[in-house]
Amino acid sequence: MGPKKIIGISMELSDMTPEWPGDAPFSYELSVTKQQSGSVNIGKLQTSTHIGTHVDAPFHYDEQGLKVHELPLDIYLSKAQVMDVSGFDKISSSDLEPLGEGVTALLLKTLAWKDRYEFPGKWPVFDDSIAEWMADNKVRLLGVDVPSVDPETSKELPMHQAMNRHQRFILEGIVLDDVAEGVYQLAALPLKIKGAEGSPVRAILYT
Repeated sequence: MGPKKIIGISMELSDMTPEWPGDAPFSYELSVTKQQSGSVNIGKLQTSTHIGTHVDAPFHYDEQGLKVHELPLDIYLSKAQVMDVSGFDKISSSDLEPLGEGVTALLLKTLAWKDRYEFPGKWPVFDDSIAEWMADNKVRLLGVDVPSVDPETSKELPMHQAMNRHQRFILEGIVLDDVAEGVYQLAALPLKIKGAEGSPVRAILYT
């Protein structure tokens, strides 16, 4: 029997999707039309690997880290808990709620990205105590509804590095605006891009 309900939590990718400042924008076009080929339409896309809803592979912030094609897929097929932390300027482990049984992914609903057609000017700071809390609670994946787990201007990337020290994984740019707090099944599989440091995903929750 299939899932009872599917909730899409991915951003739509188009030329209206904002890229990280200075990064490659998303574009899609038909490179060959059905009229030209006589049989099919064929598209071409160009994009950053960190646009919209995407995973960070540890290689993104660690030269020795796992690359996308090496990521354990069970991390992205898991029981996930959505927690509403909207209204906080800084979110730490003390702001997190008790977990449901068997939860291995934590999805934080900040509601800080108001307009998905514009790159946000700021978002909450995620304290690196969250990474240790995740390790203590056997939570392997952190999902956030903003472009990054660190501030845009950060060069030290304290949250990324804390996640790496504790061998936790990162999902960014999810859309939780209309998702209620609770426990769901999560699927957010990256593309198998050899050698890559990140990948867009089609993320869904289902019950």
